[in-house]
Amino acid sequence: MNEDRLARIRLMIGEEKLERLKNSFVTVVGLGAVGSYAVEGLARSGVGRLRLVDFDVTRASNINRQLYALGSTLGRHKSELAAERVLDINPHCRAEALNLFANEATFGAILEGKPDLVIDAIDSLGPKAGLIAEMIKLGLPLISSMGAALRTDPSAVRVGSLREVKGCPLAAKVRQLLRKKNTHLDFDCVYSLEPVGELRKKRQVDPETEYFEQGRKRAALGSLPTLTGIFGLTIANAAIQKLTADK
Repeated sequence: MNEDRLARIRLMIGEEKLERLKNSFVTVVGLGAVGSYAVEGLARSGVGRLRLVDFDVTRASNINRQLYALGSTLGRHKSELAAERVLDINPHCRAEALNLFANEATFGAILEGKPDLVIDAIDSLGPKAGLIAEMIKLGLPLISSMGAALRTDPSAVRVGSLREVKGCPLAAKVRQLLRKKNTHLDFDCVYSLEPVGELRKKRQVDPETEYFEQGRKRAALGSLPTLTGIFGLTIANAAIQKLTADK
């Protein structure tokens, strides 16, 4: 990245920590409403290597909340769009696109090379819990996104251990699956304290996402572009703090 583009970051964190970001390798799994904004924050902070993982393509129903979904990009793979955007921001970044569905058969490729940090922004419950369990097994640092859908209050977004999350149905299900796998729950995640309550009953099936190439039929939850973006940028901020922390 042009040094002028990093000048303000250098003023904030100093030369030594900026170099740590330049030398960092981060994998982001899931490039939708949350993951796309997490990548944006990392790319603009000068992270030197990004592995960008998603099997899906952009759809018209994504445009309200996903950074890579535009009228001009519909039908293209999110991972490829993400890599192109990262390189447009920072031509010196090693941006790797992986068009993969996260499951036991692909975890090896996704986590190859032992990234300094893995960000989980997967929507599907089974793959999400499976990837988290695999990362913990390998001892890889991670930050996981819990449920951003249906939330409206940005002041309720928090960073903390999965063990302490309350009021998030997704977090409860992830905890349940991880306990079955005898996996600990003391890893960082971004979540909201805002209760979803009656809003969960109003969810509707989105015909564009009702069936996936891989995975099961599921109902789509409504979400605001502001809240999903805040989730993603909060993850990026937590990642920057982790990557630049004194050892």
